[in-house]
Amino acid sequence: MGKDNKVSLTVIRRLPKYHRYLSDLMDKGISRISSQELSVLTGFTASQIRQDLNNFGGFGQQGYGYNVEDLQRELGKILGLDQRYNAVIVGAGNLGQAIANYRGFEDAGFKVLAMFDRNPRVIGLKIRDIEIKDMEHIEDFIKKNNVEIGIITTPKDSAQEVADIYVKAGVKGVWNFAPADINVPEDMILENVRLNESLFILSYFLKAATK
Repeated sequence: MGKDNKVSLTVIRRLPKYHRYLSDLMDKGISRISSQELSVLTGFTASQIRQDLNNFGGFGQQGYGYNVEDLQRELGKILGLDQRYNAVIVGAGNLGQAIANYRGFEDAGFKVLAMFDRNPRVIGLKIRDIEIKDMEHIEDFIKKNNVEIGIITTPKDSAQEVADIYVKAGVKGVWNFAPADINVPEDMILENVRLNESLFILSYFLKAATK
């Protein structure tokens, strides 16, 4: 099995959903599933599921379907969940604290080592065992602790400044929750999470449903 570097982003964005449903099936003790049964769970067609998985070599057996545990494990490898990543959060407000409190990230291999903020009232506090540190120490901390992921949960006016700090410190990927477009080098991985845009789409469909 080899990963094709030309796999579309649309396919890649479906993989976490497959992984999640397979994990749920494992929790229920289900060991085998067909593409048709997986189609019912995920909402994707059986043909689409087979095509998606074939991008990575294919995993099913004719007349048998998929071994749930094997497929979940292989998708985890494709998604990089067999690795361990160190992360930091800039922005110790409600959203930053919520992310720091979520244990599911650590279970998946993402370890938040510290939070950073400029507000003296929160510096020194801990969210679980994650300390909120002064921003002036962030570059040294990132370099000394092999931090690969930088998370941004600041207001939009500060987002680019934080991104620039991450770039300078050598972070490999940025997870941006700020409602702002940020610029990073082409070789840096950027994933934007637009909470407000997602809510606006929900609002659109709610309005459309009432017409």
